Amino acid sequence: MRLRVSPLLTALVLASALPAFAGEPSPERGTVKPALSDVLRAPRPAGGEYFGLYLVDKKVGWFFTDLAQVPGKNEVRAVADFVFKAVVGNNTAERRHHEERIYDSRPGGKLLSFLIKDEGDGGNQVLTGKATPSGFVVKRHRPGQTDDTFTLPVVEETVEDADQLRVALLRGKEVSGVSLDGTDLGNYKMTTTPLAEERRVVNGVSVLLRKATIVSEKEKVPMQAVVAADGAVVEMSYGSAMIGRAEPKSVAERLDRVEIFGLTRLVLPAPPPPLAQKVPGEWTLVVTGFPDRFHRPTDRQSYKDLGGGKSQVTIRAAAPDPAKLVKRGAKSPPETAEYLKSSILVESDNPAIVAKAKEIAGGETDSYAAAKKVVAWVGRTMKKDYGASADRATDVLRTLRGDCTEHSLLSISLLRALGIPARRVDGVVYVQNEDGVPALYWHEWVEAWVGTWTQLDPTFGQPVADATHLTLGEESSAEIMPLLGELKVVAAR
Repeated sequence: MRLRVSPLLTALVLASALPAFAGEPSPERGTVKPALSDVLRAPRPAGGEYFGLYLVDKKVGWFFTDLAQVPGKNEVRAVADFVFKAVVGNNTAERRHHEERIYDSRPGGKLLSFLIKDEGDGGNQVLTGKATPSGFVVKRHRPGQTDDTFTLPVVEETVEDADQLRVALLRGKEVSGVSLDGTDLGNYKMTTTPLAEERRVVNGVSVLLRKATIVSEKEKVPMQAVVAADGAVVEMSYGSAMIGRAEPKSVAERLDRVEIFGLTRLVLPAPPPPLAQKVPGEWTLVVTGFPDRFHRPTDRQSYKDLGGGKSQVTIRAAAPDPAKLVKRGAKSPPETAEYLKSSILVESDNPAIVAKAKEIAGGETDSYAAAKKVVAWVGRTMKKDYGASADRATDVLRTLRGDCTEHSLLSISLLRALGIPARRVDGVVYVQNEDGVPALYWHEWVEAWVGTWTQLDPTFGQPVADATHLTLGEESSAEIMPLLGELKVVAAR
């Protein structure tokens, strides 16, 4: 699984602005300047801020944020730059993400336009969006492909959402709003809650720091921010694994050489027994660093609290009950509707995706049989290549290269095109690498609703994901970020 820099960081555009006050009288002709948002009243360092991005104490990237009033206009510009770089397999993966957002500078001012640029791992693209009365018109440019234009629904993001953190601290109370995600262009609720102040020793001096948590409904994982009295952000963190630390530009841009697989793997006390790698099969693990919120009982996984910080997880893999299987197009439960939707990433309504899905499925009317055909085709057709990642299903279909992320993305796109609800699953899977150390590695596979939720692994060509697949989250690596560096396997049987 390709570890992604959290889109939540994009929403925390935290930097310089011109000092301003609402309703300030103008010396010219006695007029009154338009009221300005609290986002411009909050103290912040001039010139923007740089942060080093650390994963399990290794620097894998950096990001820069800036926010300021546009000179001579009643507008605010928010800028964010992200770089992520790591060794993945035999390749070096590097991703660059740049955003610029323009807002009306008045209180509650709406998002007016945006520019998003992606380069490197995940594919290259430029997205430009402009607000209209009926929604956002977005133009997308991808090298070597025809430009396309589409319309998003009305975006409710306001200028205060550009820096909820400082607005919440300025007001001394919780602030909620909506943020347009820079990756999938979805609208997600975001809430920032101030916390109690604390004292820390910084450079030998005891200072009073303000704290807050920021939660996006997309990722559901609290990010904690620590802010100095002058408004400078000192640190932002997802648990102990992913931390952004304020640093000078020259320091922030100096990255470690990090082999991501070895850094994040979970070493096992012993290889899994043969039964764990068969279907039907079963495997039981005893783990630490596994909070209760990740204990989500399903037909595949059950949990037991052993006390002393230990949890027992039993994984059972079996083919779906034939009596529960449904035909393609059969009515599915309301909660599966979300997993039939197309998006800028999944693109399941794209004509090329629809045509390929129909070709693969042929005349198959059984949902599970069709799903097996899809994952088998993806597994045998795609070249496993950690240096050819793509974030959009049509790009994966065009190149037919990538890691487990691309295998899963193309699979769910094809499945949804066939009317089969499908979602990506994040977790770990057993692999014995070249060094011979038995371990669980971060991985992504798929789950399809075929009358019941059933897990399949297109990367490994498994029509039923075997019991060495431990499910930890869904769709977004941000949800499982707090487990990195904390989750440990202490026994396996």
